[in-house]
Amino acid sequence: MKAILDCIPCFLQQALDAVRMASDDTRVHERVMHRVLAVVQEMTFQESPPQMGALIHRIIREQVGHPDPYHRAKQYYNSFARKLLPRLRRLRDDSTEPFAMAVRLAVAANIIDFALSARLDEDLVLQSLEQATSQPLAIDRLAALQEAVQRASSILYLADNAGEIVLDLMLVEMLPRGVVTVAVRGAPVINDATTEDALFAGLDKIANIIDNGTDIPGTVIGECSQQLRQLFASADLVISKGQGNYETLSDEQREIYHLLKVKCPLVARDLGCPVGGVVVMRRQGGMVT
Repeated sequence: MKAILDCIPCFLQQALDAVRMASDDTRVHERVMHRVLAVVQEMTFQESPPQMGALIHRIIREQVGHPDPYHRAKQYYNSFARKLLPRLRRLRDDSTEPFAMAVRLAVAANIIDFALSARLDEDLVLQSLEQATSQPLAIDRLAALQEAVQRASSILYLADNAGEIVLDLMLVEMLPRGVVTVAVRGAPVINDATTEDALFAGLDKIANIIDNGTDIPGTVIGECSQQLRQLFASADLVISKGQGNYETLSDEQREIYHLLKVKCPLVARDLGCPVGGVVVMRRQGGMVT
């Protein structure tokens, strides 16, 4: 999925929000924005939005001199999500359809995304989780996903954000033991989950954890490690969380189940559903199946 002209204001706002979070020095803010404007000026619009995002956040990390400007925010939302786990597990386990509830809650947690808004707060997360229990799915391939899980002897689960990954635990717990690999980012970018976040969530106790070898806030297969590329090609089932993974994988030829909350008009237009929609979809070769 390629970036378009409408992405430019979002890139600039994301850069400004990020550098203000990382530094109080207005001189740093100015340097970052000048560098970002120069990068945006050279855009060919052949890259996906996450690939452009990676360039922007490399500039920010370089200019503020911090390898992970969002680290404190990631820790905060990991801890916040962990506090929610006991109640949400009960909600899942008491449901007439525990797997479906686990999927819904995992997708609702996709709201924990600083790439789209630096104004995220606990109330917004709680609202998303509450809506998830009853909100109709904008695209509903949940039954097909459950059948695919039952057939799979190997599952690759592509994680998205910190905080969110803690609540992914509730879904990974519903998958067959011993067959799941959870892939995170290879280096910090925005609030995307890394190995540190997966370990905090306790996913290493029930799944294999790998990183994808890149700092792109998505999964660009050609840029990923050989290990990730091999697993992506060979896994019986690939489950992809979040918009960044959708944007970078939407044209891949293999079957992928995408779980995401739609937070961007470009993605909404591509999927044919409203912003705010909860999506459980199956896509192959650029086509929804």
